[in-house]
Amino acid sequence: MPMEIRLVRIDDRLIHGQVATVWAKVTKVNRILVVSDEVAKDLLRKTLLKQASPPGVIVNVITVDKMISIFNDSKFDHFKAMLLFTSPHDAKRAVEGGVKFDSINIGGMSFSDGKKMITNAVAVNNADVENLKYLNDQGIKLEIRKVVADNKVYMMDLLKKEKML
Repeated sequence: MPMEIRLVRIDDRLIHGQVATVWAKVTKVNRILVVSDEVAKDLLRKTLLKQASPPGVIVNVITVDKMISIFNDSKFDHFKAMLLFTSPHDAKRAVEGGVKFDSINIGGMSFSDGKKMITNAVAVNNADVENLKYLNDQGIKLEIRKVVADNKVYMMDLLKKEKML
């Protein structure tokens, strides 16, 4: 039985109050894997993320390639994992590498030049849309929900409404 992925989330804030407390409790994970080449190279961010872990949950910060290599490794079968990505691009790379999951929760994608705000917490550019389209085409449900109690908003419906698809 491979690693059990209980939640996949794209949120460029990574581990913050909501993730650490509510999502970890609701999903009953024992491991949070922050999957990001950029963050894996940043010692300070890695240290802060590990300190932000909820009680009883171990945080590891790993590259996308490392996630791909450990996904089918039986040494990690006991993981009940939450995968946290900073971007749809990294999630797409993981899926292309054979990491399997059914849905992605999109919490926050910050605004920057060239991005369009589509909710109060999610901004996308053309590259994001292409990556999200790829993930959707793999049968992965893409839902926007900042917090557990929010209603699910389906990303593809929203992108169609915003005429970005």
